Formats: sequence, C-alpha cells, structure tokens
Amino acid sequence: MFAILQTAFASLRRDRAALALAFILPIGFFTIFAIIFGSMHDTVPRVRVIVVDQDNSEASKSLVNALLHEDTLRVSTHPEASKAQPNPPDYTAQSAEAAVKAGDVSVALIIPQGWGANPVSFGGSSQNQNTPKIQLLNDSSDAIAPQVVSGMLQKAAMTSLPATMAEMGQKYTEKYVGTLTPAQQKQWNDNLVYLKKLQQDRAQNTAPSAATSSSASGSGFNGIIGVQTRSVVGESQNKPMISYYAAAVGVMFLLFTASGSAGALLDEADSGTLDRVLSSRIGMTTLLAGKLTYNTLLAFTQLAAMFVFGWAVFHLDLWTHIPGFLVMGLSTAFAVAAFGMLLASLAKTRAQLGAISTLLILTMSSIGGSMFPRYLMSDAMQKAGQFTLNSWAIDGFTKVFWRDQPVTALWPQVAVLLGAGAVLFLLARRFARRWEFS
Repeated sequence: MFAILQTAFASLRRDRAALALAFILPIGFFTIFAIIFGSMHDTVPRVRVIVVDQDNSEASKSLVNALLHEDTLRVSTHPEASKAQPNPPDYTAQSAEAAVKAGDVSVALIIPQGWGANPVSFGGSSQNQNTPKIQLLNDSSDAIAPQVVSGMLQKAAMTSLPATMAEMGQKYTEKYVGTLTPAQQKQWNDNLVYLKKLQQDRAQNTAPSAATSSSASGSGFNGIIGVQTRSVVGESQNKPMISYYAAAVGVMFLLFTASGSAGALLDEADSGTLDRVLSSRIGMTTLLAGKLTYNTLLAFTQLAAMFVFGWAVFHLDLWTHIPGFLVMGLSTAFAVAAFGMLLASLAKTRAQLGAISTLLILTMSSIGGSMFPRYLMSDAMQKAGQFTLNSWAIDGFTKVFWRDQPVTALWPQVAVLLGAGAVLFLLARRFARRWEFS
C-alpha cells in the first residue's frame, strides 16, 4: 500500500497540469469570488447617474448638491471634459436620455420646471396629483441601480430640504391637529428661519453634506418626493435578457471549443503528422492561418446555433438584428480562435492545454461577465474585466440586441476583438517556431 501511495504521489508531482487543476484552480476561483461577493454586505457598487436640473430653484439646487455628496452615487451634471470640449455644457433631458440608451449610465434624474414650488409631500400618492414629479429614466437591464438611486434620492431630500419639510409639516399639523398657539407659532417661525438659512447654504454648496455611504435600496417611489420612473431601454424588447445570457454563456464555451480544437496541433505533433506537413510546401504560417480560419468558422457556427436555439425556444429577436449579429459573431469567433491557437502553441501536451485553458477561461469568464453581471461588481473588478475577451463580446452583443444600436456603434468592441485576435495569432506564430526547429 505504501508503494502504491508513493507511486501515485510521484505521478501527481510530475503531472503539473493535474497539480494546477487540483490546487491552483480552486484557490484562484475562491479568490475571485471572494473579491466579488465578499464585501457586498458592506458596500454597494457606486451607481453612475446623470442629474438634469430644469427647475434651478433653491430646493432643486439643494437636492442636487446632496446627491453630489452621496458616496453611493457617482453623479454627473455634464459630460467629462475632453480636448475637443474642455468645458462641456450641462446635460439636457434629451442628452441624458440618450446617455442611458447608449449604456453610458444606468439612471438619469430629470428635475422638471416648477418642482421647487412643492417638492415634498406627506400626503401620499392621492394628493398633489398635478405637482411636477422627478423623472427617473433607467435601463431595465440593470435592476439594482434604479432602486439604489431612488432610495438615495429620498435620503437626500430629507437631509437637504429641512426648511421645506418643516413648512410642509406645519401645514399637515394645522390640518390634522389644529392651529398653533401664538407662542408655538413664534417658536416655529424662529426655527424655520434657521432651517431656511441652512437650506440656502446647502443650495449654494457651502455647507457640508450630511449624506454618508449607505447601502439603502428599495424603490422609494412612495417616499416624500414624487418620482415617475420610465424604462428608456428594453421596453419594446421580447425577453431581451435572453440575448445577454446567450452571449455570456456562448463566449465562455466558444473559448473552450477553440482551445480544444486548436489542440489538434499537439496531436499532430505527437503522431508525426506535423513534421510531414511542414516538410512539404506548406509553411507554419500557412498552416496556422488555415487552422485559425477553421476554428473561427467552427466557433461562429456554434454561436449561431445557440442564438438560433434562443430564437426558436425563447423567442429571441434574432432576425431583425442579423447585421449586428454577423459583425459581432465573426469578430468574437476570430478572437477566441486566436486565443485557442496561442494556448495550443504554449502547451507541450494535451494535459497541459486542458489545465491552462480551464484556468484561464474560467478566470476570464468570472471577471468578464459570463458568470456574473459586471455592473454588480466593484469598480476595480469592472476595470479588470475590460482585459478579457468576454466583456468586449458581451458589450457588443448587448448593443445589438438590447440597445438596438446600428452596426457603426460596434466599432470599439470590433476593433478590440480583431486587434486582440491579431496580436494573439502573432504570438501563437512566435511560439510555434519550436516545431519548426525540433
């Protein structure tokens, strides 16, 4: 028995691929998911939100100032400065809605003109029906962001509008309790003067914000501020999230397919077929280009089969998005095929290829959005996901099937995927030189 154990451990020690799968892979995945989920009970990912103040009243300025100081939100009132536009103008209702549709932000708040005349209400939804309400424009693919923003909106109102709330409180007190005595009225007026001064200071952005980091959630639509929510992306789609899962899962398995198919190089090297092919007129560059073409077509066919299945079974709106699907599908297939070629040229055996590809592909898929939506990750993890093929492919398919954007809007994703594919293929060609001189 001791001899059997000794032999088994010696074999495991020599098989580095098995060692990687047994120890490195589980630890690596534990680390990734611990980073993603470990701090979720303490913090909420900061939500990007655009605020448009059409009212420009004291109350609306106080509210915007409070939102700007809210740690849970990343509030913008105008686009980021650039060389072409060093002093960009403030967002309008139209440009804010366009930003949500383009996926730049998940939520936009529009404070309408006249809102400051009666900003808060304690009377429930049955009262103040004609009072202008804040418009909350959202992308319905992100179910978390609107709830976080609406919760923070109610909180900001309570901390930034003390005088307004006091005046409304007096009205409801006199309505339901009775008129105040002269002494009570004098004390109330004195306090109201102080609160108005405080509210004016906050409107001028001179007072520190009382808002702190919070993980508050909930719709907040029945709070002290009237809010009308409207989905500007996805309201006319038929089961649009199916396209997200088709792309997310599809890209992950395309990576596995491409690496497995590219592994035929290793089989040919072991059997001696590769030496006979290279001794003919076919050079290594031509051979790799041919295999890259085959793996690209194979990956695209697999992706097309998944989307056709989604159309047939889950009623995915495929045929009206054929141009965008073809562009993104071929770009993605080319990138993953080149990735598989690189792994095959790096590995020395099929076992090593299996271990390396499993480790890299599952890691890329976990931080790239194939296993978990990236908008729920921390800012650091979202930035890390941009270094994966998964995130660029998913973003491109989201533009096509969810945002109904034209093919011309896909150029960032297509450029990255094609560029990455070209670089990966050149690296594969470089590492494949070992077969030419073996």
